[in-house]
Amino acid sequence: MRVHGVPLVVHAVRGLLSAGCVRRVVVAAPLSHVDTMRSVLAEAGANALVVAGGADRTESVRLALAAALGESPDISIVLVHDAARAFTPPELIRSVTGAVAAGAPAVVPVLPVSDTVKRVDADENVTETVSRTDLRTVQTPQGFRLDVLQRSYAEAAAAHTDDAGLVERIGITVSTVPGHPAAMKITTPFDLAVAEAVFGR
Repeated sequence: MRVHGVPLVVHAVRGLLSAGCVRRVVVAAPLSHVDTMRSVLAEAGANALVVAGGADRTESVRLALAAALGESPDISIVLVHDAARAFTPPELIRSVTGAVAAGAPAVVPVLPVSDTVKRVDADENVTETVSRTDLRTVQTPQGFRLDVLQRSYAEAAAAHTDDAGLVERIGITVSTVPGHPAAMKITTPFDLAVAEAVFGR
């Protein structure tokens, strides 16, 4: 998908590198799209290592992490980011990285939940209105100490849609930093239209 004629993955890679704290970006692409992804990034001058991903997010991150360590075995902080959050501000990337560097084992950017949240039963009938006081929506990049992310993946019993969730499962505290509305996830035609309107060329 493209915003202002530029693929989202290019926007995402450029954003990470522009933060000034990211040494290397590794993109996990579907096996059938690896060559295309390499061409797209190369043509845009977006410097990233492209590797074949797995059947799900968990396996894709595992493969990307192995590739990153193969190139840079001395890394100590890892960020896991969604290309769909292509306009994440550089200051948010620096905030997550800085929090890990300051000693947090795992960090996620979050936003308060603004909508009323209802719990429903199997028939879609409301059973409860959930207090949103302590609820947050999570964005990326999520930041981790290398040893923490490695341990969480070594002990992962199943695929997960959230890397911080794997860290939680092994009993390690996940800290938060304030998120940013620009780190919205672009997954629908409506999101794409919003991105075209909001984010400049």
